[in-house]
Amino acid sequence: MSKSLLVISRQAPWSGPSAREALDIVLAGGAFDLPIGLLFLDDGVFQLATGQDAKAVQQKDLSANLQALSLFGIDEVFACSQSLAERGLTAGSAQPLSNEEISRMIDRYSQVITL
Repeated sequence: MSKSLLVISRQAPWSGPSAREALDIVLAGGAFDLPIGLLFLDDGVFQLATGQDAKAVQQKDLSANLQALSLFGIDEVFACSQSLAERGLTAGSAQPLSNEEISRMIDRYSQVITL
């Protein structure tokens, strides 16, 4: 198996630095042409919600980082269907996956980082 990386983002965008760090890792990996994927799981799916006001919580907006993923060659962006449904969200540009599909997808990557 060639080297590849899956980053699993499980934190809401404003709950601490984990959401930003996950996006930074993915963008850095993409800049080096590493086969990389990003999975939003649990509260991490809140990063996909539109219309967030980062200034209201005195944070930097992460939406620009999400929009830059394709510019860095990151085309494998996934979201847990169950997490989305539990929070009343849609996947947006991410590909929704069932828990079974997530298990199979994780096995395709040689390295997995969870934040």
